[in-house]
Amino acid sequence: MPPKTPEDPEQNPYDLLEISQEATEAEIRTAYRTRSLKVHPDRNRNDPNAAQKFHALTTASTLLLDPLRRLALDAQLRLQAAKKQRFASYDNKRKAMVSELEEREKEFKKARMAKEQERTARESENVRIREEGRRMREQREKELELQELERQCARTKPGSNGTVEEEPLAPPPPSDLDTTIRIKYALSSYPALSTASALTAHLRRYGEIDEGTAVMSQKAKKSKKSKGLVDGEVIVTALVPFNQLGAAFAVVSSAESLKERGMDVAWAGGSEPPILGWLRERGELGGPAANRAAPFPTKPTPEGTTFGSFPSSFPAFDEVVPPPPPPAAKAGIDYESLTLLRMREAERARLEKEILEAEAAEGG
Repeated sequence: MPPKTPEDPEQNPYDLLEISQEATEAEIRTAYRTRSLKVHPDRNRNDPNAAQKFHALTTASTLLLDPLRRLALDAQLRLQAAKKQRFASYDNKRKAMVSELEEREKEFKKARMAKEQERTARESENVRIREEGRRMREQREKELELQELERQCARTKPGSNGTVEEEPLAPPPPSDLDTTIRIKYALSSYPALSTASALTAHLRRYGEIDEGTAVMSQKAKKSKKSKGLVDGEVIVTALVPFNQLGAAFAVVSSAESLKERGMDVAWAGGSEPPILGWLRERGELGGPAANRAAPFPTKPTPEGTTFGSFPSSFPAFDEVVPPPPPPAAKAGIDYESLTLLRMREAERARLEKEILEAEAAEGG
């Protein structure tokens, strides 16, 4: 089978107008009028390509009537003619080699264009994620301001005798970001966590995760000596929604120990969900999440009930804390409440030990 000749470029404007390269401006105009009348869409209603042909003729005549662009076109045609002449002088083996090189060049250009399109799409997605995060943060800030204003107005109301009576603090309305955390780490520190599914599987030890709505973004960073990054290192940013608030709170409570391992953890909304502050004010929760070194105080269950409305403790993952000695029984705390308190403290210590052992095994 004879080798293929190099493919011709777009159709020659001189060939479209059926004129020679030495044609004058008047000859170009005459040829355009003659040819355009033959292919005009109004005279060729049955030809679906008539409009395309007419447009090609118009473009060709416009190009040839521009002296500078015609000069560049003539130079290009001369180079193509010389290339065809050289190709014709080659033997079959060399023709096949030239054809193969041209095919490789076309494939390379096609792959480069596909890679550029992929990069553009990835950058657009990163921009969309950043914009969505900014919009959600602004919306959350507005909601918090409104809630704080409503809370201040609802805390006090005039009584029947003209005095101001304080009302019980109303719980804040739930938000879509109450159980969502933001995680950031270098992919080189956690090469196995390159996908959203792998990350959710890694974090499932804290609680169930809504895997369908987890979002991950990867971006190469320039070197930053202060952060210990190297050129081209990939930084992963992800939003992980948990099914329960307690699980998300447990991860954020372990932020210090996780940061030592190269993973930054924070609330997706930029601040702690208001419901945690409400629970803390009611005594259902311990101190701020930052003070996780001390165990959470456990509120005794009210008389006649078995469990509180919110977990009294969460597993801490910074270090193994031995369970404190059981408190002495006080007046007003029955034997059942004391037993439940001891069981919760023992369960907390067991969870702490299991999580730390699992992390040590993964690090090894």
